[in-house]
Amino acid sequence: MHRMIASPFLGKYLLVRPGHPAGVRIPETRYKELGAATAARAAAPDWLRDAARQAWDMDLDHPLDTDLLVREPSKHPYGRASWEINLGCDYDCAFCYLGEKKREGLPWDSKQRLLELLRDAGVLWLQITGGEALIDRDFPAAYQYANELGLMISVSTNGSQLHKPRMLDLFDRYRPYRLTISLYGATSETYDQVTRNRGAFGRFLRGLEAAREARLPVRLNIVVSDGNAHELDAMRALADRLGFPHHVFTNLSPTIDGAANPLASQSEEHLRARTPFRGCNAGHTFFHVNPHGVASICKVGRDPNVQLLTEGLDALPRLGGIAESLQLRTGGCSGCQLSGTCWTCRPLAKLYQEAEADRSLYCQHGRN
Repeated sequence: MHRMIASPFLGKYLLVRPGHPAGVRIPETRYKELGAATAARAAAPDWLRDAARQAWDMDLDHPLDTDLLVREPSKHPYGRASWEINLGCDYDCAFCYLGEKKREGLPWDSKQRLLELLRDAGVLWLQITGGEALIDRDFPAAYQYANELGLMISVSTNGSQLHKPRMLDLFDRYRPYRLTISLYGATSETYDQVTRNRGAFGRFLRGLEAAREARLPVRLNIVVSDGNAHELDAMRALADRLGFPHHVFTNLSPTIDGAANPLASQSEEHLRARTPFRGCNAGHTFFHVNPHGVASICKVGRDPNVQLLTEGLDALPRLGGIAESLQLRTGGCSGCQLSGTCWTCRPLAKLYQEAEADRSLYCQHGRN
């Protein structure tokens, strides 16, 4: 298994190491030099030895093709993607933005093909998510294969499976770039009630402790609802005790189908004003893929979309036009005088409107 990856990335060339945040930017000439050297099974050049030692304190003592994978250039402009491997989940949180959580997904051969398409699209950083990604029966194989293809992997999970030795062994052998774990409470009473899963907190804590011992790159997402807001300080303290960085999410959103159910779990006293939306690269340098191989500009703007698995890479260029069309201020926002400083991207505002949510949750007009 390679220990480094040399890859094009959005018009640049990077040298990265799986499981490590540090990277090295290299010129095109160096990138081409590495491609030729690996093909010839040559030794690592001196400049690469110095770079690896400085960035990762790593010595290169094998033929270069053993330590380094050189990614081929892609004609497509994408550097990042997210993939819902499955929408099923072993938790049943009332505020889940996915709504109905069906354990549906692609068969293994189609998952393999999809990962190859992501690589060929130029994707270097891939987020694997769900549902709960780790309960998918093909997750271990898919995670390993994605690493072998030269993708830098981050995983979003509820942490319910982390205490299992086979999962810890997988992440030890193929270290993720980041492991983002949601936190729903600081006590078993609250955590189990929010997730509607008896004994979940105990398993979650065992997994966190094991991840800390394995020095996995964990980041905690503290999700605040009316059911756990009273433990917000305790959840922060738990993250600090374990030594994990954390981010607090206080604004819940409608489901991906525009249903309002999650908003009923909002802790109103913890709502925060949204920062003005300044645009994003969704559909242009980033895209999302659902469990059936359908690609959209992101997790929120899911329609229109393209059938990536069946149409292939030639379908991807359509995402740029879709992204521009989805940001047009239509359907309740057309003609708005405040659109230049809107707090919310248009696809997300549309979900709130479909949910018939109070405008104060997403619109400046609702706060005037």
